Amino acid sequence: MAKVLTPRAEDYSQWYNDIVKKAQLAENSAVRGCMVIKPTGYAIWENMKSQLDRMFKDTGHVNAYFPLFVPKSLFEAEEKNAEGFAKECAVVTHYRLRNNPDEKGKLMVDPDARLEEELVVRPTSEAIIWNTYKNWINSYRDLPLLINQWANVVRWEMRTRLFLRTAEFLWQEGHTAHATKEEAIEETKMILDLYADFAENYMAMPVIKGVKTANERFAGADDTYTIEALMQDGKALQAGTSHFLGQNFAKAFEVKFSNSNNKEEYVWATSWGVSTRLMGGLIMTHSDDDGLVVPPKLAATQVVIVPIPKPKDEIDEVAERIMVELKAKGVSVKYDRDAKKRPGFKFAEHELKGVPVRLGIGMRDLEKGVIEVARRDTKEKNSIPVDGVVDHVVQLLDDIQNNLFNKAKAYRDSHITKADSMEEFKSILEEKGGFILAHWDGTTETEIKIKELTKATIRCIPLDNEKEAGQCILTGKPSEQRVLFAKAY
Repeated sequence: MAKVLTPRAEDYSQWYNDIVKKAQLAENSAVRGCMVIKPTGYAIWENMKSQLDRMFKDTGHVNAYFPLFVPKSLFEAEEKNAEGFAKECAVVTHYRLRNNPDEKGKLMVDPDARLEEELVVRPTSEAIIWNTYKNWINSYRDLPLLINQWANVVRWEMRTRLFLRTAEFLWQEGHTAHATKEEAIEETKMILDLYADFAENYMAMPVIKGVKTANERFAGADDTYTIEALMQDGKALQAGTSHFLGQNFAKAFEVKFSNSNNKEEYVWATSWGVSTRLMGGLIMTHSDDDGLVVPPKLAATQVVIVPIPKPKDEIDEVAERIMVELKAKGVSVKYDRDAKKRPGFKFAEHELKGVPVRLGIGMRDLEKGVIEVARRDTKEKNSIPVDGVVDHVVQLLDDIQNNLFNKAKAYRDSHITKADSMEEFKSILEEKGGFILAHWDGTTETEIKIKELTKATIRCIPLDNEKEAGQCILTGKPSEQRVLFAKAY
């Protein structure tokens, strides 16, 4: 198989698009800005979803489902939230087409079928969920309410990119209600830690945990916590957010409870979510010029066995035995028996799709009692005794997982740079990219001005920040700590 990807150094954006399409992860649909997630891509998303779902349930959360449509009056109830998403909303105004087409044979909207109240196609579900919660919550005995839903949402983006920014995408959104402010904040931070755990230990993607500035905060939240990752082109990716909503939605929807002293109070709320944007993060964190690289813990197929040059009884027998033993150890494995493709083509194809480990079984190797084992991350190949190949592969999968994280972390850490002036700040952005730690005077005006001048935004105020007196790089005003800047997706 000839090279099918644009090299990263030549055109990073095109390289990304090539991988998404050539590795058969997703493609553009007939609906502008929307995507079709193909089986290869959806299998990875399913693994992400399954692991996150286990983690949510292990922390006491349960799944539910709420409507796709939100009555406009409910959407408007929490003003900041409505204002924040207003420009991205798709709105349903009619409920049928005419039975008879026009003279050109085209169906037309029936003007008599206008809805009494317009419906917003959910860009996020706080409004419909909190309108429901007011019927579920009456007493402190009903709290905490820990609900998650897996769903699709629609945000009418003008510039779209597969996985990273599409008009419709898949996600999970948690919405919880609590009796006290302290409980809600604890929940918000616990979910942030959960997201960081998933990103680092399953996606092998190192992240920085922090809190957003007021300007970057989720519309309707008192605080937004985030995990920020760094891609191979030096741009940041917001990989997950957890919001402390205070009592804003409770007050907007009159969600109250009687406390243990029989006094009525508004509940305290959180919301949090990650989406198919994580697929983009996975691609850009690990992949190379030969294709997709998938961490073993999330790979749909962790091991592929390729017969050389084609299936034979002796090869089949060894392959079947290895498959049984690997599956018994929880490893997902595929035997590529397709006789229409040559081994070299298969090798390139599985490399392009990011299968972590490939076993090549040929008669000459079997005569020597060995099997060729190739790892996707380093391209290293070794001949391993047949009797020891299963244990070797199990260990190798762990090694690959760890190597991918360590490699990504080394890149990230080498691209965190301090800047003490605007000149230095601009120079780092242009020559190196990555995260920049710089002083900021704390005002939204300065934050916006820096973005206008450089296109870099404050990604977060890191939670592990050390206090350090300094001067804002733009205004020279006092600053008590550095914040994390970067250009971002």
